[in-house]
Amino acid sequence: MSRNAKINTLLLLVVVALAVLPLALGLGDHKEEPFAGADAEAETAITELRPDYEPWFAPLYEPPSGEVESALFALQAALGAGVLAYYFGVRRGRRQGEAHAEARVRAEGGARTAGPAGAAPGPGAAPVPPPPGDA
Repeated sequence: MSRNAKINTLLLLVVVALAVLPLALGLGDHKEEPFAGADAEAETAITELRPDYEPWFAPLYEPPSGEVESALFALQAALGAGVLAYYFGVRRGRRQGEAHAEARVRAEGGARTAGPAGAAPGPGAAPVPPPPGDA
């Protein structure tokens, strides 16, 4: 198994452990809503400590139910994951494209160092020889 495969397997096991251990150990069994979000926990703590507290701001949109709120949160997480996956995919594709281009240049003997047709070579690049037949 390659080093990357070992690291990926280890990371996958850690993620699974983080998801399963709280359920297996029964964490939160003593609470009415065992896996409520941090917002709900903070609201409960604030109302216990200072019952007369009034928030500075009101939400712009209040979902009609907890299910709708969960669905919107899941949609937000999916969109964020999609944006990150797209970014890393583009980055990897560019890196692979550059590696293929470098390999092609080396295979041709390294004579061509210019970019796209008509582009000037970069600083320190060897000049591109004229095509055969031009004098």
